[in-house]
Amino acid sequence: MSLSEFFYAGGYGFYLWTSFAITAVLMIGEALALNQQRKGAIKRLKRLIRLEKA
Repeated sequence: MSLSEFFYAGGYGFYLWTSFAITAVLMIGEALALNQQRKGAIKRLKRLIRLEKA
């Protein structure tokens, strides 16, 4: 099996590799979105703690 046959994937290469690429982009986007939500939650908690101390 050559590398070109591997990427051709029996005629389904375009569908297969496009699906992998879309999935990878969505997974990276999900991780980034979760990180942003986490940072926002920490910021809100710090503000609440600061308000409770005052």
